[in-house]
Amino acid sequence: MTTLTMLKRIAFVFTLFLAGCAQVPGGPGWTTLIDGAQGLENWNTLGDANWRSQDGAVVADKGSSGYLVSKANYKDFVIYAEFWAATDTNSGIFIRAADPQKIGADTSYEVNIWDIRPDPSYGTGAIVNFAKVPVPLVNKAGGQWNTMEVTAQGPSITVKLNGVVTSTLQDSKFPSGPFALQFGPGVKNALGGPIKWRKVMIKPL
Repeated sequence: MTTLTMLKRIAFVFTLFLAGCAQVPGGPGWTTLIDGAQGLENWNTLGDANWRSQDGAVVADKGSSGYLVSKANYKDFVIYAEFWAATDTNSGIFIRAADPQKIGADTSYEVNIWDIRPDPSYGTGAIVNFAKVPVPLVNKAGGQWNTMEVTAQGPSITVKLNGVVTSTLQDSKFPSGPFALQFGPGVKNALGGPIKWRKVMIKPL
């Protein structure tokens, strides 16, 4: 392989990396809850997922189901997250949870990360039971690092995956509460792929 070919390949890989990562937010008001492998101390755990620090991220890949639940409650906010998921990973960000001991789509807004969800209309980028995405899925997360931004202000919720708006919602069912990061079961409760969170930040509005 020539030096020029090698440099082209490196540039291509770097371009792909940048495509999956929006600019990390800065400025006053932001609180970092996960940064690399640091951050488990900022969460309460729920369920049996094997959350741990590994290779510069907070990771789960075993267990029937589990959540990292924020210790603080939030009403209006922006969440910025960087994550890696496999094609069969079932994960998501659950916001404004009504009950921190019972996280789910019936008790919070579930911003989904699941490329092969049996009902794909609530797959990756959707807000389960509230805001669908086009089928077949256009925006997928599997096999790469991604960014997700969730903005909730009053009844308005907007979800962005890798800088693209995937769903919007006007709804007041869940006004405030903690938010949670999920490791969920795969299709038909099989073990799904891993989820890796390398940065999670929140800014109250």
